[in-house]
Amino acid sequence: GAESTVTTKYGAPIGVRSATQTIGPNGPVLLQDNHFLDEMSAFDRERIPERVVHAKGAGAFGYFEVTHSEIQKYCAAKLFDTVGKKTPVAVRFSTVGGESGSADTVRDPRGFPIKFYTEDGIWDLVGNNTPIFFIRDPILFPSFIHTQKRNPQTHLKDPDMFWDFITLRPETTHQTCFLFSDRGIPDGYRHMNGYGSHTFKTINAKGEAFWVKFHYKTDQGIKNLTPERALELSGSDPDYSIRDLYNAIAKGNFPSWTFHIQVMTMEQAEKFKYNPFDLTKIWPQSEYPLIKVGKLVLDRNPKNYFAEVEQIAFSPSHFVPGIEASPDKMLQGRLFAYADTHRHRIGANHLQLPVNCPYRVTPKHYQRDGPMNFTDNLNGAPNYYPNSFGGPEVSQRALKLDPPYKVCGDVARFDSGESEDNFSQVS
Repeated sequence: GAESTVTTKYGAPIGVRSATQTIGPNGPVLLQDNHFLDEMSAFDRERIPERVVHAKGAGAFGYFEVTHSEIQKYCAAKLFDTVGKKTPVAVRFSTVGGESGSADTVRDPRGFPIKFYTEDGIWDLVGNNTPIFFIRDPILFPSFIHTQKRNPQTHLKDPDMFWDFITLRPETTHQTCFLFSDRGIPDGYRHMNGYGSHTFKTINAKGEAFWVKFHYKTDQGIKNLTPERALELSGSDPDYSIRDLYNAIAKGNFPSWTFHIQVMTMEQAEKFKYNPFDLTKIWPQSEYPLIKVGKLVLDRNPKNYFAEVEQIAFSPSHFVPGIEASPDKMLQGRLFAYADTHRHRIGANHLQLPVNCPYRVTPKHYQRDGPMNFTDNLNGAPNYYPNSFGGPEVSQRALKLDPPYKVCGDVARFDSGESEDNFSQVS
């Protein structure tokens, strides 16, 4: 039938798919062979730039279900407003330092971001499998990641680079100890916890603000690989974690995580013995216990890896009303860095791609044009604000959930490497 007829990218049916157009059976190929040009031009452009970090990963889709109502005391985001409410999600698990072809079983943190397709737009909770990180100031992030990459002279992985940096920045101690514990090599992606890691601000329906951390605990139980087994798998099955996740979902063994929050009031934050926005620190659960919120379930594999996993674009700057950033310096730096890397890798209109678009709402804004814009470009709607022609107006609900707050202090560059307590939580 017509559905099975092979075509060019522009839809024209092809009569011969296995040969170029030539002068005679052995002659040169003609420049007019548009089918060949269509094929090769696409092939030459198949790859998009690899992620600088988190290049190797696996993706899956599912839902988040609210199981407990207590979060409504602290957060008025719509996805939490009813027990039993389900929100579609996408997750991409990854290693951090390796290239796209590297082994899944290296000793490395694991990325664990969640994209919530809410009725208020996209919320990206972009975290890891650790509640902490190596550094607390984002200006050090490029240098730290360079230590995970290849020596600029030898083009070889160089442990001296990593350990040199670690010994010069004492705030790395906490995460380094976590990394070199048993949890430094998870047994696949199903048997590890996830964390939003940063402190976030939530606003409740009364306009009251709280500081919150997000935790998602694996229902499969924590399992880790021994260094010996991890090394063996790096040679025999370097895609071990991708395979394990895909096969489990394909067999109907859907992995799940129980979602919790920790809550700190504004007053508690002022009296906390540590900086509550320091990404190298945890909030002790004995003081700030976990509050159960819901369940995260992954029940669908991607239909096409490139479209749904390679091109998925998470950004911590994607908030919904009721959830905001905190003064965490690392989070502040990521608000720019993630969206910027997607604009580089995928393009200015990457949020129009099906896997990234907020498909449960119809975006209405005053942004237009740009390369690869494949929507109706908002037709003839006005492209400036304010206007007298029925353009979209501001949301009073969003305004209520974004109350003003005071910020004061001296403007300077505060290097916290030696001035903070870098060791007490490690012990």
